[in-house]
Amino acid sequence: MKFIYADSLDYIDPLYDFVADRSPATRRPYWDDLYPHEFLSPPPYHGVLVSRAIVGDGPVGGGKYTAAQAQRFRREGARAFLRLDAPSFANMPLFGDCGAFAYHSAEVPPYTPEDMLAFYDDAGFTHGCSVDHIIFEFDESHMVGLGGGNDETQRRFDITQANAEKFLQAARPLANRFTPLGVIQGWSPGSMAEAARRLCAMGYRYLAVGGTVPLKTPQIKACLGAIRDVIPPDVCLHVLGFAKADDIADFRSFGITTFDTTSPLLRAFKDAKSNYYARRPNGRIEYYTAIRIPQAIENPKLQRLAKRGERRQEDLLRLESRALGALRAYDRDEAGLEETLDAVMDYDTPALLEDPGGVASPKKVAELRLRYARTLRDRPWKECGCAVCQQASIEVVIFRASNRNKRRGMHNLAVFKSLVDDLGKMETAPTDDQADLFGRKGAPEPAEYRAVVCG
Repeated sequence: MKFIYADSLDYIDPLYDFVADRSPATRRPYWDDLYPHEFLSPPPYHGVLVSRAIVGDGPVGGGKYTAAQAQRFRREGARAFLRLDAPSFANMPLFGDCGAFAYHSAEVPPYTPEDMLAFYDDAGFTHGCSVDHIIFEFDESHMVGLGGGNDETQRRFDITQANAEKFLQAARPLANRFTPLGVIQGWSPGSMAEAARRLCAMGYRYLAVGGTVPLKTPQIKACLGAIRDVIPPDVCLHVLGFAKADDIADFRSFGITTFDTTSPLLRAFKDAKSNYYARRPNGRIEYYTAIRIPQAIENPKLQRLAKRGERRQEDLLRLESRALGALRAYDRDEAGLEETLDAVMDYDTPALLEDPGGVASPKKVAELRLRYARTLRDRPWKECGCAVCQQASIEVVIFRASNRNKRRGMHNLAVFKSLVDDLGKMETAPTDDQADLFGRKGAPEPAEYRAVVCG
């Protein structure tokens, strides 16, 4: 099982000054920045996925790329744009999908199978998903066949299947350099299994399971089990946008070849509690709360408090400086735990916890202090050997602006990949009837991907 990272221009400035909170004046965004695989060695994932919705070219638009970046992505290729063109990354697969969430309300997908294939071919993807139309409805009671659903779910099912057939036919001339994935969409375990059976009958040897993001773990397992029951064992499975990545160990029995997720990076700055990952002796991941020290001048909530006259800007700046100084002193063993927590909470309470009436709940304050105390007491960054923690030290657990938060996310990616790698060591060696990541039966894989098998 391999972890494919869904990238959305996630890079950092390696020369960022944490004390001054700024990049060098000469910094050129993107050009002087580093992707996770450039900053960390080994790379914190086994491959990269780019969604066309992120690139934003074509009729959907609205992606993260500028128009110039989107053009250069197709002109130079994904590998060059993502700076994966060094020899050390030569065997790293590049997956692409159409980003069906971006056009979920449209009557039909905005891309034709031929157009998507041209996008994949122009950018040099090694793997690409057929054009699907997402189905949000789900009825777990229908375990077999196409029962349940409604006219709209059936219509989207048919569109996805028809596009997959055209996509596979169009991809045949690229067989020596490109692996097509037929996308599974359905409204039940039974309909997903039927979709998978039909895709295999078309000739697909690699399937991508879509529509799992809103599903609960038992529902996803029911779908994967139903799919595996009807497809040959050498057919590879990819799970698109796997939202249950933290529970990946519980999915080993379903023969997942690859899955993509951004969860480890996003949780670094979008989760209320679990922002920093740490591996423990039992192999599991333990989660820590990052310590929020917002920028007094730039934080929107603090700006509103100052404009209303509820806080003086000078007081906020003083408390901010005191909190940061206390954390750094604690990291140097020059300050105690309680005094550090006092300095943090004196700033953190007005910054984050007050309700619209201007009152901070004593219970919320106490709970946050306990979570911060655990982070500081355990000092997990001191036990980590990754480049992020070695260079940033305590700055990695300070929740504050993009360059800190994304560094913490990169650290999380590396920790998560180590978990997936350990799961891979437990998998059986490939046999002659199993396929590698590129669908080749009985072929030895590069060392980096030796555990990628279907079975």
